[in-house]
Order: sequence, then structure tokens, then C-alpha cells
Amino acid sequence: MKTILLTFITVACAAVPLLAQAQKINPTDPQPTCNMCPGTFVPLAELEAYTKKAIAEKLTDQQVRDIDIGKANIGIGMVYRGKLDKPRPDSVAEHDHVSEVYHIISGSATLVLGPDITNRQRRPATQRTVVEFNGPGNNGSEILNGVAHNIKAGDVVVIPAGTGHWFTRIDDHINYLMIRIDPDKVTPLRSEAQSKAYLAKPAAKGE
Repeated sequence: MKTILLTFITVACAAVPLLAQAQKINPTDPQPTCNMCPGTFVPLAELEAYTKKAIAEKLTDQQVRDIDIGKANIGIGMVYRGKLDKPRPDSVAEHDHVSEVYHIISGSATLVLGPDITNRQRRPATQRTVVEFNGPGNNGSEILNGVAHNIKAGDVVVIPAGTGHWFTRIDDHINYLMIRIDPDKVTPLRSEAQSKAYLAKPAAKGE
């Protein structure tokens, strides 16, 4: 028994350097673009708290996180829009640098997409959504030759930077998770602590 135990210890000790060598990163291999960056977890309860806050305080777009992933920032937002019978004036939106992905949580709507926007008007540089959420861009009055999509719970929409997006109808409401891809890092980072502080009190005027 003692001989077997000694043999096992000898083999195990010999394997440790080999294991360490196998795990060592070869400097000639492609390196991670985000060096030793931590992962980020956002629980469902936190996302649902944003939706409840949106309904209670009549808010639309809220930023949950903004995360540095090396070559880009990734924004996580929650958006809640109420019933809409016809589009509001100059409600076409597009962003210069930030692309967006919608995952529809509940509700249904008609969303028109396309790059040919009429009557482009620069969004004010001081506007909160420009500063904190999706960077500089334009509004417009219409999308020429746009494609209308009837979106509902479970659907996913990808909107590249520069592509116009325009809600022309919302049946009762539309609630969606927003993922913002920001390769130029034009938006500020937002941490879990900042998110919790925001949820803990009523939103400031203009938020």
C-alpha cells in the first residue's frame, strides 16, 4: 500500500509542471482583446426592476450597464414604450457609432428599418440619450423605402449604426432588452453599483 501511495505522489508531482506548462499562454498565439477582464452577470430581477420603474415613472429608455470588453463597450438597456397609434413627428432615429440589438420581452409593434432618412436633424449633443446611451446621431421625419417588421415577444432585431429605426405603431406596449455595441467607446461605463443607486430612488427630472 505504501509503495502504491508513493508511486501516485511521484506521478502527481511530475504532472504538475506539465499541467502548468500546458496552461501557459504562448506569446506568439493570438492574445485576448480584453486582458484578464471579468465577466458580467445581470440578474433577471434587476432587469424587471427597470421595467417596473419605467411603468411607474413613465420612463422609456434606461441604461442598466455599460461594460468595457476591450475593443468596444457593450451597453445593456431596458426600453418600455406605451401604446402608439401613429408615429410622432421626426421620430426616426439613427446613431453614428452605436449599433443596437433588440430582444423583445413583451408586447408588439411595427418597426420600420432603413438607411434612407428624410429631413435629418442632428440630435443635441447635450441630450441625455446621446451622452450616456447611444452617442451622436440624427432624427428624421421618414424612412424612404424602409422595411416594416411586425415585432413581438421573442423576436430579435439587429440595427447597425447609421440605419434608421422608426416605430410607426405600438399595439398596447413594447418592452425590450437593448444591447448596444459601441466600438468607439463614446458612452460612459456604468457599473452594478451605479445601477443599484439609480434603482433605489426616483429618476431625476429629464432621465
